[in-house]
Amino acid sequence: MTTSTTAQAKAPRNRGRYGFKVGRRLATAAVVLVLVPAGTASAMRDSRNTPQNWAATQIAAVTAKGLMGTKNPTTFRPNQTLTAQALSNLTFGLQQILAPPVDVTPDPAPPAGPGDPVPTDPTTTDPTTTDPTTTDPTATDGTTTVPAPAEPTTTPDTTTPTVVAKPQKVANPGAVVTMAQLDAKLVDSLGLSGAAAEFAAGAKAAGLKVPARFGTEVVARLLGLRTNHPAPEDGLELLPNDPATRAEAAFSAAQILGFAGDDGAAVAAVQSLADTFSLPSLSTWQTRILDTAVSKIGMPYVWGGTSDGPEAPFGVHSRGGYDCSGFVWRVYKLQSYQDEGDLASVIRGRTTYVMSVEVPKSERIGFPSLQPGDVLFFGDHGPRSSSAEIYHTAIYLGNTWFIQSSSYGVALAQLTGYYRQKFAWARRPLQEAGLSG
Repeated sequence: MTTSTTAQAKAPRNRGRYGFKVGRRLATAAVVLVLVPAGTASAMRDSRNTPQNWAATQIAAVTAKGLMGTKNPTTFRPNQTLTAQALSNLTFGLQQILAPPVDVTPDPAPPAGPGDPVPTDPTTTDPTTTDPTTTDPTATDGTTTVPAPAEPTTTPDTTTPTVVAKPQKVANPGAVVTMAQLDAKLVDSLGLSGAAAEFAAGAKAAGLKVPARFGTEVVARLLGLRTNHPAPEDGLELLPNDPATRAEAAFSAAQILGFAGDDGAAVAAVQSLADTFSLPSLSTWQTRILDTAVSKIGMPYVWGGTSDGPEAPFGVHSRGGYDCSGFVWRVYKLQSYQDEGDLASVIRGRTTYVMSVEVPKSERIGFPSLQPGDVLFFGDHGPRSSSAEIYHTAIYLGNTWFIQSSSYGVALAQLTGYYRQKFAWARRPLQEAGLSG
């Protein structure tokens, strides 16, 4: 298993009608791309030649470690719902692999070498006496004294760590686990619950109303624990409150297994981002817009998607989700705001390209002038991109952070590194609609 960590991750892009497609990775200072070895075809199919599951490679990696109750990929049951006990067992197993219990058995003392002092018997009353039966020089009757053996210590050994031998038994082992609960449990197992709380606290401090899953969904996606299914398979995409499948759990677990050789670098990088996360003061209208945007955190990427509910863009049925321009369309076009005036009409085109060229060049906003709520556009040659080269869009949060629908679904990223290089320009719909308060 190979793990690579880059300051800014870059992946191949597939240009499409609606802009950002499935190939690009979430690029932040903490992104970790985990590559797991491909299994053989025979390991992925049973004797009846059952079609290969989308997570076959990850299932092979997980079962090779004996996780999730089997060492045989053909008996894995990928499409079954993940249960609370199965998730508890999985996180326990991952912790044993990432941080195995320490062997506390003391090493035997090395043999004495030439010139080494001979250890004395702690039970003797005279350190110069080697025979405990010698006559006590203080005795008057010439009898011998034999010292009593030392009393055994009763002080508990506080240096020996408590080793949990088996996973915790949950109160309701057969309870269904949602996708949001899966992410939260995995984030906690990596010791990043505090980081998740910091992300949520930073957003709330700016006045935003974030869903309870906000922090853990931000962390899970910075770690790369979620994936985007190809457009023809958008029916596989699950919403945050949908029951998680064992296949989705296996994908996440395989990503975490990739952290085993990085000496905690992936976890430390995300913790560092959380420690410094903050957003600027927001105006009333910026708060309204960004409240809508952050409420979609954790929604899946769906090609052509514009809704939290069922859709069939291009004839492929999905449970809901967004592509990059569909996310912007949802926040600025489809959401109703009190006293919004002409806000819903300032963005007219549905595609990333059309959104990017609806404002004249003189009104395009550069990086130094960005404000929360601005709509960002990215192109092949950054600020020098032509209109035809614009391929991705997102919404700016402030302090270099933005929110987008990308390969990991609706997630946060930083406008640094790769994204900074590809940033072309922005537009300000709130100003275009005359909403400055």
